Amino acid sequence: MEPNFWHNRWQTNQTGWHESSVNPLLIAHFPSLNLPPGKRVFVPFCGKSLDLGWLLSQGYTVAGAELSELAVTQLFGQLGMKARILEIGKHKHFRGEKIDIFVGNLFDLSREILGLVDAVYDRAALVALPEAMRVQYTAHLKAITTFAPQLVIGYEYDQTMAPGPPFSVTPDELHRHYSDDYTLTPLARIDVPGGLKGKCPATEHVWRLDKRRSE
Repeated sequence: MEPNFWHNRWQTNQTGWHESSVNPLLIAHFPSLNLPPGKRVFVPFCGKSLDLGWLLSQGYTVAGAELSELAVTQLFGQLGMKARILEIGKHKHFRGEKIDIFVGNLFDLSREILGLVDAVYDRAALVALPEAMRVQYTAHLKAITTFAPQLVIGYEYDQTMAPGPPFSVTPDELHRHYSDDYTLTPLARIDVPGGLKGKCPATEHVWRLDKRRSE
């Protein structure tokens, strides 16, 4: 997926992935990470998700990465914050109270610029990418977050019946990307009401990823 694909989606308001309420799977399963308030949660491809406001309301600090400056401007409007905007590396850094959003290509974001991450919330970030890019994404995410624990929410369906995004990511693929470094715990599997965009049956699945302990 080229950056222009996502820029065009935001500019034309084709943002079907944007939910009008906080994701109930986040509310139900984020506590399983046992993350104390005050810790920093990284949200890749965050858009203007209401989930970020929920994380802030739970006492966490939030970092996000997003290609679309329009989305981030709208996010800060939703939060009722005025962002301080800085240029840092290849990114624009939108800073607010307990929130940092880096506008630009996630693959240009370094660990040094991102800073400390205590947990990752991947809601439909992995499944936003085609298969070849998912390999690059998971390797980069592990590197810039130093293997922070993750809550991953994605989709599984018959890819031949719908082109994506979101793309289908099976449990086997998730294990291929992460099992060398993480213990993967399935938390929930839920049939998507009406299927994927009304085209085919789909399942939403939730996983907790914990860094493997050194032997």
